[in-house]
Amino acid sequence: MLCLSEILLQHHELQTFEDLLGVVEDKARGGELFFQMDVRPPFPDTPESWEDRLEAAFAAAGRR
Repeated sequence: MLCLSEILLQHHELQTFEDLLGVVEDKARGGELFFQMDVRPPFPDTPESWEDRLEAAFAAAGRR
């Protein structure tokens, strides 16, 4: 299971929410099947609908 906190710990280079979306998509394309959003992303541009956006990015990339 992929956890958001793990992504944030492993990718200190991330500066924006958009950067995070790209990593989440890459992980889904790499074969991850489950994604847990266990923390709120710490970026200033994190939208209110951050959970929906991350879930959509993970699901869409996983289908490709």
